[in-house]
Formats: sequence, C-alpha cells, structure tokens
Amino acid sequence: MSKPYAPDSVQIHNPQPANLTVPFVDLKAQYRSIKTEVDAAIARVVENTSFIMGPEVRAFEAAFVEYVGARSCIAVNSGTAALQLALMACGIGAGDEVIVPSFTFFATAEAVSVLGALPVFVDVDPLSYTVTASAIERAITPRTRAIMPVHLYGQAADLDPILEVATKHKLQVIEDAAQAHGAEYKRKRVGAQGHAGCFSFYPSKNLGAYGEGGAIVTNDEELATRLRLLRDHGSTGKYAHAIVGYNFRMEEIQAAVLSVKLAYLNDWNDRRRNHAALYNQVLSESGLVLPREMDYARHVYHVYAVQSERRNELQQRLTAAGIQTGVHYPIPIHLQPAYASLGYKGGDLPVTEQLSERVLSLPMYPELSDEQIDKVARTITTKG
Repeated sequence: MSKPYAPDSVQIHNPQPANLTVPFVDLKAQYRSIKTEVDAAIARVVENTSFIMGPEVRAFEAAFVEYVGARSCIAVNSGTAALQLALMACGIGAGDEVIVPSFTFFATAEAVSVLGALPVFVDVDPLSYTVTASAIERAITPRTRAIMPVHLYGQAADLDPILEVATKHKLQVIEDAAQAHGAEYKRKRVGAQGHAGCFSFYPSKNLGAYGEGGAIVTNDEELATRLRLLRDHGSTGKYAHAIVGYNFRMEEIQAAVLSVKLAYLNDWNDRRRNHAALYNQVLSESGLVLPREMDYARHVYHVYAVQSERRNELQQRLTAAGIQTGVHYPIPIHLQPAYASLGYKGGDLPVTEQLSERVLSLPMYPELSDEQIDKVARTITTKG
C-alpha cells in the first residue's frame, strides 16, 4: 500500500502506522471526487503535445489572477521559485536586508539568501502566529529593502499596519501566501495587497498541483514584465534574450490540473472551515490551545495546529490510535544550522521558539469526515 502524501515542510510522526484510520492528508480521496475532470484535462495536454507554457498555463493564469483579484499572474514551477523571482524582480540583491518571520517554512528565508541578501528574522504574534508591524519596524536598518509577511497556516497577517510601515520606510512588501489560497484580509484575498504575492501549488496545499508549481501575482505591470522575462531565460522571443533569467516555467499538465481544482477551491475551503469549527467545539475542554481566527481575517485552515505542553506524548498517543499528525515547524529558521553564522541564539525570538516546541498539526483536508474528527477528539480527551 502506498504512503499517504505528506505535505512539504512538515515533520510527520510515523508516516504509515499499521492501523492508520485518519491520515494527515488524503489526496486519493480528493482525486476520486474529481477524477473524470482531471483525467480529461491531463489527456488533453498529452493529446495536444504542448507540454510547457502553452494554452493551459495561460488559461490558469487568467483564472487565478481573477480569483485573487490582481492584475497579473505569472505561473512558475514552484512556490520557492515564486519567492525568489519576486525578490529579484523587486531589485533585491547582495548586501540588502529582508525582514522575515522565523516561524515559517525554510524557503521563505532561503529565497532571500540565494540572492546574496540577508534575512533578518523577527518574532510573531502569539495569537495569529504571523509577523507584526511593530516587530518589523524594530528590525529596520538602513540596509532594509523589503518585508516578507507570511500568511501562515491559512491565516492572513495583519497587512494594513505592515503596509504603513513599508510606505513610511520605502520598502517592498512581498506576501508569502504559499499556505493561504483563498484566505482573506478585510474581505480581500491575500496576495494582491503588497507589491507581489507568492503562492505554492505543492500537492498538499489548499490548491495543489500533481507535482510542483507556483505563481506570483501583482498589480504592477512593470514588475509583471520583469517576472515573465526572469522565469523564461530572459526571453523576448525565440532565441532572443533581453536579460539573464532562469528556467522556472510551469508545465502544462500542472496548469490543467490546477484549472480543474480552482473551480472547487471555495467549496474545499468552506469544508476546511467547517472542520475547524467542529474541532474547536469538540476540543474546547481539552486543555489545548486552539487556533484563533483573527477579526480581520478569513482563515482557510491549510493547517489546524493546536498547542500542547506535552506535544510528544500527545503525538505518540494519536499515532498509536492510527491518527497521523505533523509539526509545523519543529526548528525555528533562526536556529537552523544553515543560519548559524548569523549568530542567533536560543531566547532571541521567544514566541517562535515556544511555538516550535508546542504546536501539533491535526488531520485537515476537505474530505475529512465528522467521524474522523470525533475519533481524533476522543483520542485526545480520553484519559489513561
């Protein structure tokens, strides 16, 4: 039997317990629900033999930019590529500083580093788990060029104060919306409110491809033009190259699959929200710290993360009952070996460090049943 698909950037505890009854993510269930449409879309690409940056990519870009509410969408081959190209197109390079939260997936900071710039790590809000304007402003130096707020777990960061700080200090704002497809900030979808917004379509995301994929959205047409050049070898036409770029192009099969799935995204997000509401109800007396939806946000629950002072013990108990769990994220980025040279130490970002020791992600996907949620809750709350 094949293993359930584990999401990127998450530490899965016992990926395949022998008595698995509640997987962390169930992509097979999702595929079964849209199999006819997906199979037809993939067959169409194979029949057309246009495999890279063709009509399917253009169609998806048009649909996704309308969904997000931006002017331009540039599809690329991963969420990490989206982050890197957005930074590059905004002029970030060697010697620049970019402010990022430490409580996120490694790629957020990695995209800064590969350009020769320096990630400056800041702490997050203990309720929303997202970066705050006050933390950002304290970290600004004369070398700061950009801010990368992360809409973590499917919840928007508080953008208006962040955008005010950016305007005050003349900084670029690049939204990391890799976990926030369809999430809203003050009734506007995230991704289109900064200078650029970056999405990942990794298979386990709320909107996931059948492989790697990503996109950048922006309202700046000049920025969009640079992004299109950068993703395709700087090409302005066949064998004509205006700048040095990359091969970060999206494949047609991924775009075709994403177009099918995009039509279901609102419904899937509603189901996630319903699951979260049920979790909140059945775990209200569990003693766990439950996720909180902020007043300004519409959370889409890419992850349903609770906090427990005895996380490892709880995780083991759930595994023994056939329930998969994950940890987003067990090691803060500022304490990763890759960034040891920056000199951060334990205690520098206390909220992030406490969260990394306490958070536990419970199963969350649209096809999750009430019975499965009840099993998770009973396992958590049953003593002995």
